[in-house]
Amino acid sequence: MGPTVRRAAATVALALAVGACQAAPPDDERPSSVSPSSDLGPYEDVPSAVEDPADPRLPDPLVDVDRLLSGGPPPDGIPALTDPAFEDAEEVDWLEATDPVMAVSAGGEERAYPVRILIWHEIVNDTIGGVPVAVTYCPLCDSALAFDRRVGDRTLDFGVSGMLYNSDLVMFDRQTHSLWPQIEGRAVAGTLTGTELDRVSVAVVSWEQWRGAYPDGAVLSRDTGHERDYGHNPYVGYDDPGTEPFLLDTDADPRLPAKSRVVGIGSDDTALAVPVDHVLESGVVAAEVDGEPVTVWARPGTTSALDEAVIAEGRETAVTGVFRPTLDGRELTFTADDDGFTDHQTGSRWNVLGHAVDGELESERLTPVDHLDTFWFAWVGFTPETEILR
Repeated sequence: MGPTVRRAAATVALALAVGACQAAPPDDERPSSVSPSSDLGPYEDVPSAVEDPADPRLPDPLVDVDRLLSGGPPPDGIPALTDPAFEDAEEVDWLEATDPVMAVSAGGEERAYPVRILIWHEIVNDTIGGVPVAVTYCPLCDSALAFDRRVGDRTLDFGVSGMLYNSDLVMFDRQTHSLWPQIEGRAVAGTLTGTELDRVSVAVVSWEQWRGAYPDGAVLSRDTGHERDYGHNPYVGYDDPGTEPFLLDTDADPRLPAKSRVVGIGSDDTALAVPVDHVLESGVVAAEVDGEPVTVWARPGTTSALDEAVIAEGRETAVTGVFRPTLDGRELTFTADDDGFTDHQTGSRWNVLGHAVDGELESERLTPVDHLDTFWFAWVGFTPETEILR
C-alpha cells in the first residue's frame, strides 16, 4: 500500500470515527446495538439482522454475511434525519452557486437536499407530496439514491447500520431490523430479505441549477438538531483517483480504474456503465438500455464534495442526467453547448434537469431514467455483468 492510499484510508477512518464520536452517546450509555424500540415506529417482534444477520430464525441471507463489514460507528452512530425542517429556496443564503444538491421530486413537490448536510447524516426519512421517501447518500461511493419507504402495509423508517457492503452504506429499517445495502435497494438479511424498494428519481446538480429550475422549491435546513460543521468535508481527498476504496474486500473489476466515475443505468444483465469523461467530451451520448433508447447528458457545473476540506472549494465535477429522448411520440436528438442542450428537431433549449426552458417546447419535460452517478467499483460491485459504453 503506497503512501497516498494509506493517507486516504486514514482520512476515511478518521472521518468515520469523528462522525461516531459526535453522534453516539458515551460508552457507558451506548447500547450494544440499536434500541429495540424507536420514536419512529414500533420494532416488530422479529429477530434482528442488525444483531445477527445469520440468525437461523431469519430467511437465508442473499449475501455472504462475512462481507457485511463494520465501518466503525455503531448502529445510529451516524444519525439519520426524520421529519426534517425545510427553508424556502429564496431565503437560502448559505449555499454557494456550485454546491452539489440532490434534487428529488415526488407528489408534485420539489425539494433539494444539500450534500453538505447529507455527508454527515447519509439518510433523510421524509415525506414529499404525500409520498414517504428515504433520501440517501453514501460518501464512500459518492452515490445518491432515493426510495419509496412503503413496503406492503408498512411504512419503513431507515437508519445507518454502521455496516458496509462493497464499501457501500448499509441501511436498516427500524420496524424489522432488516439490512439494505443502499445501491442494492433490496433487503439482503432479516425478516424482509428479498424485498426491493421502489426507486424515486434523483439528480445531483449545482445549487444554482436547482434554484433556477425550482425558485419556489424547498431546501433541507441546517436546523437538524445536531451540531455539525455543514460545509466541511470529513473525507478530504477521498475522490482522488489514485486512492483505493475504503474497506472494499474484493478486487475491483480491472476494466476501469476503481474510482473512475460512471453513469450507471439499468440492472443485472441489462446494466450499462457510461464513463463520465466520455460524456463530457461531447455533452450528449445516445445509448440503449434494455432495448429502449436513452440520452445521457453531462456538463460541468458543481464541485466535488469529497475533495477539499471546504466543499465549496472542491474541484469542478460534472452534472449528469439520463432521459427518454421521446416527447409525444416524437424522438428527439440533442447537442450540448455552454448554456445547456438544444434539440435538433425544434431548436428548443433544455437544462440539465430535462426541462425545456425556451423555444417551441418550452415548459415540456423529458422523462428521467433512474441512473446512478458513482465510482466504477461501486457500480460494478452490484452489477458485475454490466457493459461499458466505450
